[in-house]
Amino acid sequence: MTRKEQKEERRQKILMTALDLFVERGFHETKISDIASAVPMSIGLMFHYFESKEVLLLELVKMGLEATNSTSKMPPMPPELFFEKFLEQLFEFSSSQPWVFDMFVLMGQARRPGMPEDVRELASSVKTPEATAGIIKEGQKSGVFREGDPLQLSITFWGAVQGIMEEMSINKSYKAPDPKWIVSMLLK
Repeated sequence: MTRKEQKEERRQKILMTALDLFVERGFHETKISDIASAVPMSIGLMFHYFESKEVLLLELVKMGLEATNSTSKMPPMPPELFFEKFLEQLFEFSSSQPWVFDMFVLMGQARRPGMPEDVRELASSVKTPEATAGIIKEGQKSGVFREGDPLQLSITFWGAVQGIMEEMSINKSYKAPDPKWIVSMLLK
């Protein structure tokens, strides 16, 4: 392994360790020394990778933001299949990469008051409900989805997904539900 690869591996280890601790203890309750100790590495070396706990949190939120934009990368398909396929992929990926469950928790926490303002602003820029409301509107026009405000339906859908991901973050033995169950809340 090259030095560059080792450095990137260590950087990822710091990020994943911080993610675990931020979700488990909360951002404000987690000390930089807790993260360094859990990696393990010296605090000084950790500052070589991230200049502060806030910068580390911001980097995690950037990762989360990039992942939330994955809904825009789905190929065109019928509206009801879009949500089902997205959830299948999300649950499958999350089962092999459990940090994704924690990322949902962290992104929810990052939008709350009391978080560093630049982090909060970035986390609040997630517009998945707004983006997928258009897909719901298409499904309503084709008679597949129930009537109602498309944005409210989208918020309800993503709220359910957020709750499921948070539960699976807390209890690692839970299994992901059938995506059809969740999509059924949108169906006529």
